[in-house]
Amino acid sequence: MARDLDVPWSTAFLPDGSALVTLRDRAHLLQVRDGRPPVDLGRVGGVVPGGEGGLLGVAVSPAFTSDHTVFLYTTAAQDNRVVRVTFEGGRTTSQRAILTGIPKARNHNGGRLAFGPDGYLYVTTGDAGRTQRAQDRSSLGGKILRVTRDGKPAPGNPFPGSPVWSYGHRNVQGIAWAPDGTMYASEFGQNTWDELNRIEPGRDYGWPVVEGRVGRAGYVDPLLQWPTSDASPSGIAWADGAVWMAALRGESLWRIPVSGGRAGDPQRLLHGRYGRLRDAVLAPDGRLWVLTNNTARGTPAADDDKLLAFPLRDLG
Repeated sequence: MARDLDVPWSTAFLPDGSALVTLRDRAHLLQVRDGRPPVDLGRVGGVVPGGEGGLLGVAVSPAFTSDHTVFLYTTAAQDNRVVRVTFEGGRTTSQRAILTGIPKARNHNGGRLAFGPDGYLYVTTGDAGRTQRAQDRSSLGGKILRVTRDGKPAPGNPFPGSPVWSYGHRNVQGIAWAPDGTMYASEFGQNTWDELNRIEPGRDYGWPVVEGRVGRAGYVDPLLQWPTSDASPSGIAWADGAVWMAALRGESLWRIPVSGGRAGDPQRLLHGRYGRLRDAVLAPDGRLWVLTNNTARGTPAADDDKLLAFPLRDLG
């Protein structure tokens, strides 16, 4: 779909079937259409890239055809934040920060944005290198947040007046929902276990007290866990009865069958074929679009990084 991308991070589809792609270090937003060269929409203002921070997640408003609104997760001078922009006529305007104060660091910035089936915006954050933030519900670090399109705590959140949806996370970079509304999230472990979790409101996922499955009261065990050498998971997508998980260090696409919140045996796909994988998104036509991530780390090929599209039948 596209090649020669400089540290791409996230993909989201517009109603016309084209996709928006963020470039983390250049802080540029691209528009990609099937069969055409990407269109550079320019630099997003106020982004201060550094380490794993920069221009990260992108989400398109469910009401885009009427409000022309796109949401971006950005690293600014003092924090990570969510900004809202108007995208109309091939350009972005009216940029406004709607959620600020998310801790930033060179590592563990979280950064994924996605609208849930309830119409609210979900925001993943990392502990930004200070593990105690994950257990502190007054901090926005180490959490999954749920907010309105104005950045306010969404109605029905588990902690009144707070945007926190779940906590005890080290660094979540992937969220997706099954058709029955079950929410899943991928999470980077430290030295031992990466995780795929079933997310429920108000629950504690254990970091930094626990990593991986321990069966300890008060903490939610992951559905599945991987050695960090096999995963380092980032973006995930739901399609065809499974979670599809892009793995960075593991250089793979993992297919995890899930039903009723339970996971089956994972299948390792594309292992070593395209290097590090950053994001996986289901396209409107049913293909899975996958972003590589070799220009930041790893060994880039001559045409890296790439945005690839696979029919699901070719991956099984």
